Amino acid sequence: MNDSLRAIARAWIDDDPDPETKAQGEALLQSGDEDALREHFGQRLEFGTAGIRGALGFGSNRMNRAIVQRVSAGLGQYLKNQVQDACERGVVIGYDHRHGSEQFARDSAVMLASAGFKIWLSEHLCATPELAYALKHLHCAAGIMVTASHNPPQDNGYKVYWGNGAQIIPPHDKGISRCIDEITSLKAIPQRSFDALCSEGRILPIPSAAKSAYWAEINALRCYKGPKDISIVYTAMHGVGRAAVEPLLRQAGYNNLHMVEQQVEPDPDFSTVKFPNPEEPGALDLALAKAREVHADLLIANDPDADRLSVAVPDGDDFRVLTGNQVGALFGDELLRYGPQDGDRMVTTTIVSSSLLSRIAMAHNAKYSETLTGFKWIGNRALKHRATGGRFVMGYEEALGYSLGEIVPDKDGICAALIFCDLAARCKSQGLTLLDRLEALYREHGLHLGAQRSAKFVGIDGPEKMAALMDRLRKNPPKTLGGIETVSLCDYLKGEKMVIANGAKTRIDLPSSNVLGFTLDGGSRVLVRPSGTEPKVKFYFEIVRAVHGSLRLCQREAEERMNKLIEDTLQFAGV
Repeated sequence: MNDSLRAIARAWIDDDPDPETKAQGEALLQSGDEDALREHFGQRLEFGTAGIRGALGFGSNRMNRAIVQRVSAGLGQYLKNQVQDACERGVVIGYDHRHGSEQFARDSAVMLASAGFKIWLSEHLCATPELAYALKHLHCAAGIMVTASHNPPQDNGYKVYWGNGAQIIPPHDKGISRCIDEITSLKAIPQRSFDALCSEGRILPIPSAAKSAYWAEINALRCYKGPKDISIVYTAMHGVGRAAVEPLLRQAGYNNLHMVEQQVEPDPDFSTVKFPNPEEPGALDLALAKAREVHADLLIANDPDADRLSVAVPDGDDFRVLTGNQVGALFGDELLRYGPQDGDRMVTTTIVSSSLLSRIAMAHNAKYSETLTGFKWIGNRALKHRATGGRFVMGYEEALGYSLGEIVPDKDGICAALIFCDLAARCKSQGLTLLDRLEALYREHGLHLGAQRSAKFVGIDGPEKMAALMDRLRKNPPKTLGGIETVSLCDYLKGEKMVIANGAKTRIDLPSSNVLGFTLDGGSRVLVRPSGTEPKVKFYFEIVRAVHGSLRLCQREAEERMNKLIEDTLQFAGV
């Protein structure tokens, strides 16, 4: 067996504070299974801009108490290095219902409180947006949310927020990671007992005033005061959303509320779904069945940590699940049309989301901006706009994340749930359906049809093949795609936009990222980017068409063009 690997595993096992994972590591070490040893101890679970996330288990490459304590110690040291009054401002910590979440939260609290930080720890399960708001309410130096969001049940994670209320962005991620690397032994770090730290006031419960203030800000954002006579089906997807969403909706007057009972209580095993993500096929089956049964006007679903929102609406005799782009467009139009009209208003989305929001913003004389993929960028863009005296109206990403108003600079499925119910109630009061409202946007701004595809690159040469694909597209951009002329290429790695016809270049004011965007004649688009977490390249497509006459006919024509665009792009890319 590799002596170096064995020594690394031996040191980690000896340092492990959890008797269960310590014993599991010891058993593997004694078994002599080098492949399994490398899998568990060959590397440390990577800390990135979303914190850490991974499968539960023993060793440095799994989520466990040892890794959580090391990350907390590293985070504490980095905060002391970067924030002058970090210990006094403190850290707020929340956790969801996943296996290990409460213990990980307590371990984080003990590690940081022992290092001199004032800690506010949730007394019960909480949703990610509730933790993000508590950070803002308490003016803490940082926040920690123990969750793996919509990952499979065997996973858990540790999300870090900076003192500005947004998810961390570079260089904080790399700085925290370096501080984690500098920790050689947990035994060398003094730790007090949880009970002693609580009795001394070093660990305090998050005050109830934080929740009250959060709800007050959500209600202040509302711009609809009419009838609430809509029938709503809600599922928490086995997560923590119900505790906030149900009372918030009922307080607002939405009493015709039907719960998907099989999924409404926290269940760390997510027993009725293969994958607890509303975007996944089958995840909404029970909710859709309930909606048909009660003839609902609206179906809303949170993901397990309630930072995302999925929506389905009646469509003839059945229900249609709206895309994140459709919901984002409806939110943007609602808040720009009926919300406050004063100030330098701005809406934001990501480069891979639909361009429809840009046209809606223009129609309402509001600013529009794009960020790289990931809500950390949207949140920080919102804060930057506010710092210059502007009003941030809303931001979204196509993966069902929405930030409405200036409540938290992160996606918030709780606030989004209430505001979308208001939007649906407004439509009904006007004699419209939500699909009517969406059609009106298409008729004004053009039909925007989106699609996604992925190409997998498994095996040891996968990364090399992915890099070669991006290099080919970068050096030899297609002149046409799907029979549509290519107008420009946006190379986000180089930070430049090039007009294909004459080679003219302009700068793109975004951080460098390995993404290529092809804008086609008429506003249609194709974007290509390697996944940051999986061995695949993702392709994002959008067809834009003016609507004349029948919308249904226009949709069929757009779908035909989309199929040709997808086929041609994948063929040109060689996948």
